[in-house]
Amino acid sequence: MNPANEPSFRDSVDMMFNHAVALMDLPPGLEEKIRVCNATYTVRFGVRLRGRIHTFTGYRSVHSEHMEPVKGGIRYAMAVNQNEVEALAALMTYKCALVDVPFGGSKGGLCIDPREYEEHELELITRRFAYELIKRDMINPAQNVPAPDMGTGEREMAWIADQYKRMNTTDINGVACVTGKPINAGGIQGRTEATGRGVQYALHAFFRDSEGMEVAGLTGGLEGKRVTIQGLGNVGYHAAKFLSEEDGCKITTIIERDGALHHDDGLDVESVHQWIVKHGTITGYPDARCEPEGAKMLEAECDILIPAALEGVINMGNAERIKAPLIVEAANGPVTAGADEILRKKGVVIVPDMFANAGGVTVSYFEWVKNLSHIRFGRMQRRAEESRHQLIVDELERLSEDSGVGWTLSPNFKEKYLRGAGELELVRSGLYDTMTAAYDAMARVWHGRNDVNDLRTAAYLVSIEKVAASYRAKGL
Repeated sequence: MNPANEPSFRDSVDMMFNHAVALMDLPPGLEEKIRVCNATYTVRFGVRLRGRIHTFTGYRSVHSEHMEPVKGGIRYAMAVNQNEVEALAALMTYKCALVDVPFGGSKGGLCIDPREYEEHELELITRRFAYELIKRDMINPAQNVPAPDMGTGEREMAWIADQYKRMNTTDINGVACVTGKPINAGGIQGRTEATGRGVQYALHAFFRDSEGMEVAGLTGGLEGKRVTIQGLGNVGYHAAKFLSEEDGCKITTIIERDGALHHDDGLDVESVHQWIVKHGTITGYPDARCEPEGAKMLEAECDILIPAALEGVINMGNAERIKAPLIVEAANGPVTAGADEILRKKGVVIVPDMFANAGGVTVSYFEWVKNLSHIRFGRMQRRAEESRHQLIVDELERLSEDSGVGWTLSPNFKEKYLRGAGELELVRSGLYDTMTAAYDAMARVWHGRNDVNDLRTAAYLVSIEKVAASYRAKGL
């Protein structure tokens, strides 16, 4: 149970915003303009299911239109409410600004437990929800572009895109009305993995920051680091998979809603994932110790703690017992404002959500650009790139033969060098560059100002200044 005096998620976002702007020199009017949510639409609609009409409540909130279109996911969860959606929309504004994605912030939600409905029922509900938003221009490739979030995925995005095109048959850019779509419905390679991949790249950036590493009391590289993952959904699964398979991390603890798995030598992420897919639970998984009270394992010994599910899981009730020196917020708002203060006093470094989970919106931006350009990335230049590389390889081999030196190219060099970049390689490259540049911007503020003691404050300062600059350019 969270303490009674625990700030709400909305309060936490406001408190963190206030903390940052107190360190800035913004005119009061501009500060208030950035703070407030521009508009929130509440829609209530009926769908005939199982012989009767069911009424559902949904939201779409627009926080800031300093850039358009606005961007943000649609989540399906019973806990969805206006305050949560508005707080998430604000985070989207700051997140997009931080990673230089030219969108304003938005968010949507539907009060529903998707597990209670069959697929055809979810399609009816999703299409009706989309219809209610589309006819109010709350879904539009030039104005408001949703994406997947908790409880939704590429399937729901394909339904929404199709609904938009049914209602706007002459909009040539209609497929760009949402991102996170399946590949065969206008999606982009690398989008499904994007947020988890972004978490990995965020850690790469942090581990290159010697000053940040010193603050966290960490040494060396990622290899061998003990990692606790809370939530093995899309984000947690991909982050854990990449960190273990590519960086050599030990995923020692995986926490799910029905308990936690622990193994000192590291868990097989793919094996755990397949078990959950097959059984719907971690219970009974054979190759690890199972802890029924999963939330307690947030307090387990580890080097890196990655909360990748719900907001508020690290709060004033458990912050003092958190042992991880580094927390990476893969979820939105997993650390409350009260817990943030406690952890900072303990010397824990927090890589904030607006940066750590920005991989999703970054690759969503790439997908949106792809949809508007109507061509797959790499299609025009890949073969030309391979041909230029072939010329260099041929010349190297000729020089070797003519000189009689007899040296040979390294194994696999020719194959790797000759292969031109396809869409997935270009997406990953663009994401890596984006995450690295955003971290460097935060780190300059964190290490360069005596009045900034944490990465979250630095992230807010960087992003709010960019939003303020956009409003000034508009004449505000």
